[in-house]
Amino acid sequence: MKYTPLGRTGLQVSRLCLGTMNFGPHVSEAESHAIMDKALELGINFIDTADIYGQKKGKGFSEQVVGNWLVQGNRRREKIILATKVYTDMTVEPGDLTMQTGLSAVKIRRACDDSLRRLKTDYIDLYQMHHIARETPWDEIWQAMELLVQQGKIIYVGSSNFGGWHIAQACETAGRRNFHGLVCEQSKYSLATRTIELEVIPACKAYGLGLIPWSPLESGLLGGPAQKLDQGRRGSEDVQKRRERRRSQFETWEILCRELGENPANVALAWLLANPVVTAPIIGPRTMDQLTSSLRCLDITLSDTTMQHLNEIWPGPGGEAPEAYAW
Repeated sequence: MKYTPLGRTGLQVSRLCLGTMNFGPHVSEAESHAIMDKALELGINFIDTADIYGQKKGKGFSEQVVGNWLVQGNRRREKIILATKVYTDMTVEPGDLTMQTGLSAVKIRRACDDSLRRLKTDYIDLYQMHHIARETPWDEIWQAMELLVQQGKIIYVGSSNFGGWHIAQACETAGRRNFHGLVCEQSKYSLATRTIELEVIPACKAYGLGLIPWSPLESGLLGGPAQKLDQGRRGSEDVQKRRERRRSQFETWEILCRELGENPANVALAWLLANPVVTAPIIGPRTMDQLTSSLRCLDITLSDTTMQHLNEIWPGPGGEAPEAYAW
């Protein structure tokens, strides 16, 4: 396994991050534990979850699955970098307004304590704001995060789904408070979704943030959708429509991958890993085979010619802002 610093920290994390969104709703707890065991065996030490994951099975269900795995011994907790998130409505009792959606100081503190209980640990390595909360002053947010750091409940703070301007606001305010601030941003980023190249990636570069792409396979579309359509395998209705709408593009993509002799999913991940701002794409395996096969991406080196072909198939915004906005 290959490792890299998490943003502007000395923390070394694996080049792939194990996402737990499927743990609970789509993968049983026993299977989830087996996948995490195998991931750790393979050298994946970065595990990402969120208080909202697994809600169909109950509030914070995916965190509970991870927590039940952590307490099985063999020093699992010490061997991993554990990340979770705060923002979404976690109200349990009617009238409990403090746990509604947002990032108020009391919400951050209570949500953190709840996550720690579900995860069965006394600290979180990376506590991420799942979305921007425009109504909450940054000084209030950072005061709450600073307290959690002082109490030893969290170590680093990250963001998710932030715009470039939000990253700048967060980092500048943290700097004025002499606080370390953000160390990474988790954004939707793949060959088929490249809008963050305009402003988010430049902001990450400017402030030294690592980038953790979520949905790197575009809900499975970059794993071989044209072939799946031909075989009659169907995803959700929305994904199916997206496949049909861009079918010729996906077919061209699959032809290139066949010429390379590589699985499309691994080429998509390798393309992300070629970007120096990317820390670790999040993989969300539902099966052991999906987990083990994904490691191939770490050994794929894409030539300049291949990168050019990928840009032709999946054109990005054409540069960074504001130049890319010019006619």
